[in-house]
Amino acid sequence: MSLAEQQRALVAALVGGAEVPAGFDAAGVLATRTALRRKRAGEVARTWPLLAASYGDAWPATFARWAAGQPPNGSLCDGWDFARDAGDSLPDLARRELAEREAAFDYDGVHAPVRRGRLAAWMRRRRG
Repeated sequence: MSLAEQQRALVAALVGGAEVPAGFDAAGVLATRTALRRKRAGEVARTWPLLAASYGDAWPATFARWAAGQPPNGSLCDGWDFARDAGDSLPDLARRELAEREAAFDYDGVHAPVRRGRLAAWMRRRRG
């Protein structure tokens, strides 16, 4: 296995939930994976404070379970995707925060969110 393949496998194990590649210390990789998910939960909590607060002390573990199979997409998108995936189980406080974001931004789950109104203005400038 080439160095590039080993690096891809390690990144997949750390952030994508893949198996720990051969030749790496499994305990070290798993500890690093846990720390990265905890850090990611903290970043999402700063961007989505009501979402995180609505889960209280369970937030880091709840988010980590969701993030287990999700590659990082930035705290704004990660929080948005988490909230949408929660569906009807999303607490009211978080539901309000999500509704405010969806009123202010267009986000399709694939591309970076765009503030409503800016896209239309940009399109008009390009045409005119």
